[in-house]
Amino acid sequence: MKKKIRILIADDHAFLRMGLTSYLASVADMDCVGEATNGKSAVELARKLKPDVIIMDLMMPEMNGAEATRLIHNELPDIKIVILTTYGTSRELSQAIANGATGAVLKDAEMGSLIETIRTVAAGSTALP
Repeated sequence: MKKKIRILIADDHAFLRMGLTSYLASVADMDCVGEATNGKSAVELARKLKPDVIIMDLMMPEMNGAEATRLIHNELPDIKIVILTTYGTSRELSQAIANGATGAVLKDAEMGSLIETIRTVAAGSTALP
């Protein structure tokens, strides 16, 4: 059997985290291994859990997603980071990509688009809008 893609979700909205975790549980090749409520905890959990992919919100308290992406990418470059954002063309998104994110999905995209992006970045490719 193929190894499951281990995913960490970093978003400050509980409903979004809960919805993503629930949905990912129904996807055969994916496993949600943790949830972070802010950028600082995303960095800490990345170090501890070493997921394959992190779904990273840009706008979070304590540390934004672009800064968390920079720290994680510099320390743990094998972890792929997918930015989840409301805005497709923002300074923060551009910064996150410059900081090492390899994928991005708009929050209003279809769930299938997020799943495909996760698979793409986990396989080593980029998936940027």
